[in-house]
Amino acid sequence: MSWYGYQPTKPKKAKDGIKAQSQRGSFAKNWWAQRWIAALERLVDSGRLTRGRSYARSGQVLSIEESKGKIAARVQGSRPTPYKVTIQMTPLTDSEWEKVFDALSEQAIFTAQLLAGEMPQDIESAFEQAKVSLFPSKPADLQTDCSCPDYANPCKHVAATHYILGERFDQDPFLIFRLRGRTQEQVMTALRQRRAGQAEPAEEIEEAEAVTPLEAQLAGFWEFSAPLESFSVSIRPPTIEMPLLKRLGEAAFVPPPGLESQLRAAYNAISVKAVEVAYSERWQE
Repeated sequence: MSWYGYQPTKPKKAKDGIKAQSQRGSFAKNWWAQRWIAALERLVDSGRLTRGRSYARSGQVLSIEESKGKIAARVQGSRPTPYKVTIQMTPLTDSEWEKVFDALSEQAIFTAQLLAGEMPQDIESAFEQAKVSLFPSKPADLQTDCSCPDYANPCKHVAATHYILGERFDQDPFLIFRLRGRTQEQVMTALRQRRAGQAEPAEEIEEAEAVTPLEAQLAGFWEFSAPLESFSVSIRPPTIEMPLLKRLGEAAFVPPPGLESQLRAAYNAISVKAVEVAYSERWQE
C-alpha cells in the first residue's frame, strides 16, 4: 500500500549492529536520558518514531561516534550502503557557560553529585537562572541530518540513532554537557575554582552526636533506614585508566616495559566487560 507515491520499504538485516538494551517499554532508565528521548518525540511524527524504535531494537544502527560536540552514526536501511546520520546540539557560548557555572556553584550538592558522575535532579534550575537550557527545548537547539531520501527531518534513521544515544546518556550523563560545549573536566574545574573562591564559613561548634545504644537497634538492625528508590548508580568506565595501578606506581621487581604496560590490555578489557555486564543486568531488573 502507498500514500502519495510513497512505497514502504523493508530494511536490510544488519550484521553486528548496536542493539538497544531495551527491547520493550522505555529506552532510558535515568531522568536525564528520558528528557533527551522526550526532546526527540516532540519533533518526530509517531510513524517515524515507531520505525525508529524498531530499527534501534533490531540493531540497524551500525555505529555511533562522538566528535567535537557532534554525533555521527551509520544506520542500515533498505539500500546496500548504510545511511549517514549526524546529530548536533547548538553549543552554549562562553558567556552563557560562565553564567551557568556561577549558578551551579551556588549549590554545593550540584558539585558533589556531578563529581560522583550523577546528574542533579534540579540542575535545570541553574540553567534557567542563566536563561539557557541544558536539554533541547526548541527545534533550533537540535540539528539533525541523514543521507537517506526521506523528505522528513528527523527521519526514522535519525530517530533510531537518537534512541540508542539515549541509552548512552544513561551510562554517561556528561555526554549532554559535551554536546553543549563543555567536557566533564572543564565543568568540574570551573566549579572547583568558584567554590575555592568563596569565603570560608564561620567555624561552628560541633554538637555531640546522639548515639543510640546497640540494644535498642537490634529489632530493626538489618532493615534499611531509608528507601533505595532515589539511590543513583553511575555505570561507566573509570575516568582515569588503571587508577589502582597508577596509585600504587610501577613495581620495582617487574622489568621494562613495566607492570602498567603489560596489564593495560587486560585492565581495559575487564573494564569494558564489567560495564557491559552491569548495564545489561540493570536493564533486566
